[in-house]
This record gives sequence, C-alpha cells and structure tokens, in this order.
Amino acid sequence: MIAVDGKIEQIIADFPILARPTSRGKRLVYLDSAATSQKPRAVIQALVDYYEQYNANIHRGVYELAARATAEFEQARVKLARFIGAETNEIVWVRNTTEAVNLVAYSWGNANVRAGDAILLTELEHHSDLVPWQLLAQRTGAELRFIPVDERGRYVLDDLDALLDGCKLVACAHVSNTLGTILPLDVVIPRAHAAGAVVLVDGAQGAPHLAVNVKALDADFYTFSGHKMLGPTGIGVLYGKHELLAGMPPFFSGGDMIRKVGYAQTTFADPPRRFEAGTSNIADAIAYGVAVEYLQGVGMEWVREHERALTAYALQRLAEFEPRGLAIYGPRDPAAISGVISFNLADVHAHDLASILDTEGICVRAGHHCTMPLMEKMGWSATARASFYIYNTEADVDALCAGIEKAARLFGI
Repeated sequence: MIAVDGKIEQIIADFPILARPTSRGKRLVYLDSAATSQKPRAVIQALVDYYEQYNANIHRGVYELAARATAEFEQARVKLARFIGAETNEIVWVRNTTEAVNLVAYSWGNANVRAGDAILLTELEHHSDLVPWQLLAQRTGAELRFIPVDERGRYVLDDLDALLDGCKLVACAHVSNTLGTILPLDVVIPRAHAAGAVVLVDGAQGAPHLAVNVKALDADFYTFSGHKMLGPTGIGVLYGKHELLAGMPPFFSGGDMIRKVGYAQTTFADPPRRFEAGTSNIADAIAYGVAVEYLQGVGMEWVREHERALTAYALQRLAEFEPRGLAIYGPRDPAAISGVISFNLADVHAHDLASILDTEGICVRAGHHCTMPLMEKMGWSATARASFYIYNTEADVDALCAGIEKAARLFGI
C-alpha cells in the first residue's frame, strides 16, 4: 500500500491541470502518462519566462538577450547530460524519440549497414523503433530479426546469441509502451557488443521512470522525449557515444550545423551541433532542463519505487474483475514492468470502455498503442491502457476500478 504522504500531496499541487475538474464536474484522473505526461508549474513558468524576458535566437547574437538565451539553452544540454550520466557533447537536441531513431537510421545506418547484415529488434517495439529500420533494410538489403516475447509479453532470450550472429545493429525499447515490460539491458547490451553490434535503446518509456546511466549501460545510442517526462512537446534527446557521432554525416543540413561554407563546399561543425540544423527549439529545450531538475529533486529511485508500489496495487484491484471477464495483459510482476497496464473488459471494445471511463473523468488510452504487429501476434484488436506517473495515487486506481464497475453494469457484465 502507498501512503499518501506530504511528498505526494506536494507533487500533485505542483501540477495545475490536476486541480481543474472536467467539463462534467468530475475530478481529473489522468492515467495516460505513457502517451504524454502532465507538466509542473515550474516547467510552464520556464516557457513563460523565456518568451517574456529573453526571447532571442541563439549562437549568433552578441547582445544581452541573445547571450542569455544561448547560455540557458546550452545549460539545459548540461542538465540533460547529467541526468543520464553522459558528456555534454554527446547530447543532440531533436524533436522527439522518433526523430532521433530516424537520425541514426539515416546517418549511421546508411553509412554502416549493408546487404547481408542483420538488424535485431524486439516484438514489443513501438512503430517509431520499427518502421525506420524496415526502411533501412529496404534501402540496404539487410535482414530484420526479432527477439520474441511469450504470451505474457516477457522476453524470450534463449536464442539471443544466434539472433545476434551477423548483426550490425540492435534497436530495442528499454520499456514497452504497451505492456510495460522492462528489457534486461544488462544482458542484451554486453552480448550485442560481443557479437560486434551497435546498440540503440529507445528510452521514451525508460528515461521518465527509471534511473538511467548510459555509461553504466554502455549503450551506444539512447533516445528519449521531453513530453513523456514532465517537459514540453516537440523536444527530445539523442545520446550517442562521441566517437560514433563524430563519424556520422549530417542528417539535416543548413544553418548552425556548419563550420565553414563556400559556394562549392561546406565543412560541418563537430557533434552535437552537426546534427542541429536551423533554429533550435530554444524555449522547449530550456523548459526540458527544468523538467529533469524537477525529476532529480523528486529522486528517480523514489519515482521507480512509487510506480512499482502503485502498479502492484492496481494489479491487485484489477484482478478483482477477472471473474467478470477482465483480461490483464503483460507480466504480472510489478518489478518486471514500469507503470503500464493494458487490459480489456469481456467483449467491450477498448474505445467504448475508454469513453465510459471518460464520463467519470478518467483518462486512459485505447487502441493499438503504435504496436500493431504485437497486437496481431497476440490476437488483440485493441486494448485499454492505464499508465501511472509521479502524481498518481491509490485513489486514482480506485477511481479507475469504479469506472470499470460502471462499464460492467452498463454492459450487463
């Protein structure tokens, strides 16, 4: 059980949207943080401060506003580097995890992957960590392979070494956005490196919920998005080992990623600016730095333990509905997942269930969650998904269960 102590109450108070009732006068119960998280007041204020006090472009002007904007922007890069244990010159600003994966697929992938090579993914990948590699395989003639999962969405690693034979790249989600399954990177990364493969980790669901140190993991690339971890939309990070980034050609080209331009030839800046063409998302990068400071203030170990305990409580409460046809998907061990539970109620379509929950102020996601191949493998047309974060409590889980009870009554279950 989770004590709703002063820390939880203070966290909830930091999120202004949680204080507003829904249009039906219900308390807002936000259980869709795997799609996008809510923002604390400090992050919102950082955006306001930039636009009200020092709005200017960066890396060019010598006047006061431009100098401050540049300093704040680059200080945010420092904050993100510290958050994952990286060097500052290994942090590339991107719009989101999807852009980061595409950057690596085109810049590193086009230069290094050839016909006869293999690319190893998992059966739990989000479309954003699947489609770019499909396209790379089509361009190069490489083979796609997949680490399988069992009927509960647990990784089956028995044949990992055989799957790694001939692999040039392993691309894998740290945490599944559909089932919450945590990949044992401490197993996969060393064996991938032993096989000669480079490893990209999709950390969109990992970095917000788990303490991440990319040096300890020895990940070659690690990508994540601001909007899933209290930051704004439209800003994300690609971490890459500097020696890898330095050997990669630009993905986009234009202003701010150059060293010298002539009419006939251009030389490019060193990483990370080599990959940051054009005007950057200045305000959102600065606010992202504030978001990770907030998470560090809360403590990532606390975040993990809070979500583990809350997930255990939710699994216990949801199991009460199993005799009435509630199906809970994914691993049932709270230590093996990260704050995500997918489920269906009897033959009620997930969208209908989500709509009924919405009438009670409860926000859950319904659909294929950008994992259509997984849905097809498992035989699910769609699922409802509840996902938790630092501002959720047992009261939110109880509200979810009360909403499911309402849906069950409405459908005569």
